[in-house]
Order: sequence, then C-alpha cells, then structure tokens
Amino acid sequence: MGAGVLGANPHPGPLPEYRERGLKGDAGVVGCFPGGVGIMPGGLFREARLAMMRTWAVALLAVCGAAGARGADDVLIADFEGADYGAWKVEGEAFGPGPARGTLANQQKVGGYLGQGLVNSYYKGDGSKGKLTSPAFRVERRYLNMLVGGGNRTDEACVNLFVDGQVVLTETGADDEKLDWVTWDLSAYAGKWAMVQVLDRAVGSWGHVNVDQIVLSDTAKGEVRTRVEVVTDVLYGETYRPQFHFTAQKGWLNDPNGLVHYKGEWHLFFQHNPVGNVWGNMTWGHAVSTDLLRWKQLPHAIERDELGDIWSGTAVVDAENTAGFGAGALVLFYTAAGGQSAKSKGKPFTQCIAYSTDGRTFTKFEGNPVLKNVAGDNRDPKVFWHGPTKKWVMALWVPVKAGKETKNTIQFFGSSNLKEWTYLSRIEGLYECPDILELAVDGDGAKKKWVLFGADGQYFVGSFDGTTFTPDGKLQPSDWGANFYAAQVFSNVPDGRQILIGWMRNGKYPRMPFNQQMGIPVELSLRTTPAGVRLCKWPVKEVETLVARERDLGKVTGKAALVEGAVDGLDLEVAFEAKEGAGVAFELGGAKVAWKGGKLTVGSSVAELKGVAGPKVRLRMLVDRTSVEVFQDGGVVTVSNCFLPKGERRAEVVVDEGVEVSALKVRELKSVWK
Repeated sequence: MGAGVLGANPHPGPLPEYRERGLKGDAGVVGCFPGGVGIMPGGLFREARLAMMRTWAVALLAVCGAAGARGADDVLIADFEGADYGAWKVEGEAFGPGPARGTLANQQKVGGYLGQGLVNSYYKGDGSKGKLTSPAFRVERRYLNMLVGGGNRTDEACVNLFVDGQVVLTETGADDEKLDWVTWDLSAYAGKWAMVQVLDRAVGSWGHVNVDQIVLSDTAKGEVRTRVEVVTDVLYGETYRPQFHFTAQKGWLNDPNGLVHYKGEWHLFFQHNPVGNVWGNMTWGHAVSTDLLRWKQLPHAIERDELGDIWSGTAVVDAENTAGFGAGALVLFYTAAGGQSAKSKGKPFTQCIAYSTDGRTFTKFEGNPVLKNVAGDNRDPKVFWHGPTKKWVMALWVPVKAGKETKNTIQFFGSSNLKEWTYLSRIEGLYECPDILELAVDGDGAKKKWVLFGADGQYFVGSFDGTTFTPDGKLQPSDWGANFYAAQVFSNVPDGRQILIGWMRNGKYPRMPFNQQMGIPVELSLRTTPAGVRLCKWPVKEVETLVARERDLGKVTGKAALVEGAVDGLDLEVAFEAKEGAGVAFELGGAKVAWKGGKLTVGSSVAELKGVAGPKVRLRMLVDRTSVEVFQDGGVVTVSNCFLPKGERRAEVVVDEGVEVSALKVRELKSVWK
C-alpha cells in the first residue's frame, strides 16, 4: 500500500448512510487504528445499526490485519503538488496563491524538494510575511519526516508542531536553499491531535522557509529531533551556549577582526549586530583574554557612521610611531561599508583606521578614508609590517570587472605611515577576508614560506618579496568542514606563534539570545608531506588548562561509552590502525565522526587527502555543545562542523573488527564561563 493522504481527520468519519440520515447523536466511527479496528459509539445504538456496524467491522478487520502484517504505511500529510494549498489555512502573502514550482524570482536556486511543488515563502522576496497551517491530524506514527530549507531564522522563519495548542517542536533551514530531511520524534505525543504550521514573520536576509513532503512514518529519514527544554535567560548557561568557544553575550556575530596581542592581553574584535540576531548593523564588538579561551566582552570598539557600517579588518601595533598616534599605538583597519544605512546612503566602500593607546577607547582618524574606493565593494584590509622592505603592506579583496564576469582579486598596497597607500600588485583566485603570513617549513627557521588564504580557507603556499606574491602551486583546502570561514591570525604575538581563529558560520542556536560562534584558536605550521608542503592546524596549548578529568581507555574494542551523562565539553585523542574495509565511528553529543577507508566523515562533510595519511591514524576531536572540530594526523586534515545536540547528548565509540586501537584518551573540559 502507498502513503495515505491525510485530510482534516485521519480516521474515516461516520458511515455514509448514517450521515445522510442525520444520525448525529448515536452515529459511530469505524476505522483502522494503531491497535487494529475500532468502533467509537457516539451514543445509544439500535440493535440493527450495531449489527450492521459489526458486520462492516469484520470486513475491515481483514483488511487492516493484512496491512498490519506488512507494517504501518506512511501517512502523507502534504506533498504540495496541487495548484493550491487545499485544506491548509493560509494567512498573509508570504506563501503566494499556491505551492511554488521551484525557485522564485530573484532567489538563489532551490533544490532538494520532491516532485514539482513545495512551500516557498520567498514569494515577493524576503519582505513578505505569513502563516500556513495544516488541518489537525492524530499522531499515529513515531516520526514526522519533512524536507526543510531556507533561512536559519529561529521563531521567525520556521516549521512548528503544535500539540495541545503549544509549540513542542520547531525547525529552520540552514541559510541554504537546498532542502534536507528532518525527522521529529513524536513518540511523546502518540494518539494526540497535532498541527503543522509553516511560519514566516522574518524580513531581510534569509527571511524565508522552504518545506516539502511532510509524512508521518515509523522510519526516520533525517537526523532525529526530540523536544528539548530550552533555557534562554541564564547568561552563559543557555541550553545551546558553547562552553569553551567564544560567543557574544547577545546578538549576531560573524568574522573575527583585529586579532592582536596588546599590553598583555589577547584582543578579539568581531563583526557584531548589537540590536538583532541576524546579520546587519555591523559594528566591531570587542573582547579580551589572558589565555585565548576565557574571554571578557567589552563595549563596542567602533560604531558605524556616515562613511558606512564597520566591516572586517585587522589590527597592528605601531611600535615605531610611523602614523604619529604614539609609540606602541594600537591601530585598527576596517572597511567603511557605505550605503548600508540611511546615514551612509550613496557612499562607497573605503578603508579607514581607528587608534588607541590603552586598548579600551578608540578614536577614528579624522582623515578617513586612508584608501579610497578601488572597485566595487572592495573590503577586508589585512595589514602587516614587512621587515625586509621596511614598509607596511595591505592585502585587500577587490572585485575586478572582466567583461560580463567579475574576478576575485587580492591586491597589495604599500605604506610608510599607515595613512597613505600605493598600489603594488595583485593575484587572482581568492575571495574576501584575505590573510597572509610567513611560516617555517617543518620547523626549520632557515626554510620559510609564505601562505596566502581567503575567507573559505583555501590557500596558496609561495613567496612574497614585499611587492608580489608568487604561488608555488595550486590552491589547497585548509578545512573540509561545513562551518569554517573568514579566519584570521593574531598579530604581535610575543612567543612567535601563528595563532588563528575562524568563524564557525551557519551554526544553529534556536531561541538563544546570541547567534553564531567562533572556532577554537589553533596554531599554524607548514609540514612537508608526500603530497607537498601543507598547512597544518592544531589546538593551542592553552586548551590543556580546561581539562577537568582525563582517562585513557586504552585498547578499546566493539562499542564503548566515553563519558557518563551528557556531553558538555570533550577533548578526545585516538590512535589506531585499520585493515581494509574497517573503521571507527563516534557519536559525540549529536555529532557523528567516522574514519574508514582513508576517509574522515564528520556529519555530512567528507575529507580525504591521498598520499598524506599513513597506515597509523591519529584523530583529535574537540566537542562543544554545538560544534565539533576534528584534526587528523597532526592537523594536516581538519574538519570544522556545527550541529544541534540531541536530548541525550551521549558519547560513545564503535570499533570495527580489523581495527586495532592503541590509545584512546578522553578529557572532559570545564566551562570557560564558570
């Protein structure tokens, strides 16, 4: 039997002739129910009517019994293949006159839906609002499967399940137009009446939701979601607050900016929306730390003005007072993104500076901008001192028109005083948020190379003479995960380490007062591998200060629990050798990590670096409440992913036959907020 189509009532109503005769008080309902056939009397029945109903029940019993032997069929709530929404209640205009037929006008390409139609609340763009509510249905299967995409706008653009008039489960997209399977566990609501509501009250970026193929089933199609009692009003104790990764107290954050060590403190500036949980109203947030992990958030460093919103950039310490702001002044470089508000309407994107001598109060240079618009929305200045040529160098992302195409370029500029800049050269192939640094190869100070990378972490290894960057080969990936972006290295580091922090973009934090998190600080190195010189990342040594408890489980076989109770913070290291076809798999508080056949799989991300990993494999995994970062073989392979934790948040490992584990260390980590 195929899926049944669910209307306003999933059970057959009173038998037709009884309805026709208007027998309201004593008409019964006969149907196939989870336990078999049922007769639901509505009052007193005359014997003749009961006899007739019993006769029909016997016939239905044979049908239901046969169906039960094959297992319960899926129940289709909606596939949105019709010209309109049928019995669903439509409010507002976000959902249009009927299901969309794929991608709408001015929308990125929509994919992943089944058939021809789907719910797509991008109708008339991200400014429209509305609700789409299903008829009531009885929960008769364990799971509800559905395809969901669109914006990650919790409580604004989402799918909600109502039971007893309350929202008990909710789901959003992941700022992606591709629909993916999501599964709700409905076992707690078995037999109850429920409704699905697609809600769009969001405006602006990603203010819409896509939904298709809503089905009740006893088989899960996606990652199973259960109801979680969400804490939102305890600062740093919220349900989805990462416990050892930086997050803003409230509001949206994205790119790390101006990473610098200054006067005994690590400074983390960051893109921040102080008035909302979505991107916009960009200012520079500010936090300081003495150990790269325990951060104290301070007032905003730079507020937007008539030149524009305050977009990404870097910071330098002007030890020799080349700019005239004082010896040892802290100088911040940022993009003034003109036209992003009414105050800066009509202004172009330019590069500006602000300075400080105490690391707390910042003054914008009265001669801003220091670099006028080069082209389009040029942005994200990276500034550093180049010792051999005795000048400051800026790397800037600049879009260059080439016929109908636009080329991504990183352009270099030089300056003696941080205020006046001269064009030097350019290189193509990298997109926004550039960074450039010099590293020793294999720790040999006499053998150094330069690394140039863009926002997605792809990098060139090559040489830089103060004017031109010359790559040695092709672009290489530095992270295979779904949530690594816009990383930046610290300047003025006293011990010479090259330390990087990235933004773990597009994580989900439903109903939290904050949105988005930073990655763990990592130390960079260059290592020679059979595939060539590769950039490696490894968690900073300061992570060791978070260890609350450490155990070595040794030579684990089969299935084993890693910790007792819920996972809040873990640092795991495992070493093993595997025969062909064998592997290991971890369940880590909702994150899935597996290694098999030379492939490292983290959630839906797969990393495979041929010619690098040997027969012995080493993995290190840092697990927080909403993220996992995996480092293979000293960090030559890294995967950074976000996830939403399941209710149980357990941690366990499964070791296949043919795998010999030589060590498995489990370190439980303390919260940085306590």
